[in-house]
Amino acid sequence: MPLLRRRAKKDAPLKISVVIPTLNEAKALPESLKAVHCHRPHEVIVADGGSDDGTQDIARRAGCRVVCSPPGRAAQMNAGALAASGEVVLFLHADSRVSEKCFTKMAQAMNRDDRVGGAFSLSIESDLWSLRLISTLATLRSRYLHLVYGDQAIFVRARAFHELGGFSPLPICEDLDFFRRLKNHGPVVLLREKTVTSARRWRAEGVFFTTARNIAIASLFLLGCSPKILSRWYLVIR
Repeated sequence: MPLLRRRAKKDAPLKISVVIPTLNEAKALPESLKAVHCHRPHEVIVADGGSDDGTQDIARRAGCRVVCSPPGRAAQMNAGALAASGEVVLFLHADSRVSEKCFTKMAQAMNRDDRVGGAFSLSIESDLWSLRLISTLATLRSRYLHLVYGDQAIFVRARAFHELGGFSPLPICEDLDFFRRLKNHGPVVLLREKTVTSARRWRAEGVFFTTARNIAIASLFLLGCSPKILSRWYLVIR
């Protein structure tokens, strides 16, 4: 009987909690929630930073748990992860989504006990050749330099997340910082399957400017420049 119980536990589906940080995301959130609920995760937690556009109501009507925290992705994702009860936490931006195949591949990858987390490859939702190129270069950057951004939907074993103390309280580049620490904590995986993210920032600010600014921010952050100063260069786009 004990052997049967252990086998049943091993074969049980992995409990995956999805945490979505939001701040006035009423336009993007409905489609994102519809997509993520199709994967039947263990739970969906919307970690809101004080929206006043109905974001929280949209989340509750969709059956999500809403957790409130001070604004800032690091603080919001930490609050969401603290409330999560799954074995793995997937951090998904409000304007991003993953396919059923992606979700299944992530679960399969995290069924290996040695892996502490990972991320997806990137696809920017656009027919522009320039953004398709940027998506490809971002994936290569992640694979060979292990520089992973939050729009690649980072996932992590809950135990490892808490051992690392969660995201550092940074106003920007909290994703780069966290994934570097995660990689040093244990084996990670970068899946070939892609998370699809909105092109709204590139459309609003221009492809060249947005790309050059993102590269500059990441480079200066890795060189030790103050995240507080760097955050002034990054405008909120909704």
